Amino acid sequence: MGGGPVTDVSNADRTPAEARALFRDGLVTPTAGWSAGWTQANLLALPRDLAYDFLLFTQRNPKPCPVLDVLDAGQVSGPILDGDIRTDIPAYRVYVDGELTDETTDVTSWWRDDLVAFLIGCSFTFEAALLEQGVPVRHVEQGVNVPMYRTTRRCRDAGAITGPLVVSMRPMPATQVADAVRVTSRYPAVHGAPVHVGDPADLGIADLARPDYGDPVEVRPGEVPVFWACGVTPQAAVVESRPSLAIAHAPGHMLVTDARDSSYLV
Repeated sequence: MGGGPVTDVSNADRTPAEARALFRDGLVTPTAGWSAGWTQANLLALPRDLAYDFLLFTQRNPKPCPVLDVLDAGQVSGPILDGDIRTDIPAYRVYVDGELTDETTDVTSWWRDDLVAFLIGCSFTFEAALLEQGVPVRHVEQGVNVPMYRTTRRCRDAGAITGPLVVSMRPMPATQVADAVRVTSRYPAVHGAPVHVGDPADLGIADLARPDYGDPVEVRPGEVPVFWACGVTPQAAVVESRPSLAIAHAPGHMLVTDARDSSYLV
């Protein structure tokens, strides 16, 4: 894979179909800030014999795994996607027996008719609302991928699926934390309010400058780190649970759907 973050502000104005066409043609970029007003989603596709266990996992862990849609086995498009989940994401990860086996821009060759695709809410959806309230979104400012961290908090197990909570982090002045909580709590379908504010050690995070996924961002004097449950949690569960095959988005490289952000606002 190649390429880097695209910082052209016009990317915010692209329709989902335009964005997906660029990704299908090979553009690799984190999708934060793309297609403003349109919902982005995490992807995890698993064999049908594990689909019930994973659906139960999402129900037991709704903060990191808020389900937007579940496609039938083998299906590659659906009500919130007039496209193809095998080609329309900027970058994918393929896991075999829990091991990261391939990173690619097209998973057509890996696709099987027994795979069930889960589309899971993404915190990128509420970032436009944060920006409208003057709350900084540092990874967008810096043109990098959002930093994400595996924590020592455990998700509730479901059948064969087990794993830790993964969080995303956005630093901000302490005076703006209440605004961030208020804004994001109105988006429960895309992770909702933060799960932790302040000391990363309370989550078992040793060094903010070394995220497990994504890129580090600047934490300025007087700012505190704010952590949200993250849709990369299912990939951490894949590594622990070791299904025979799993296909996911590359962290930060999301599926831009045809659903409106406003449809998930409460």
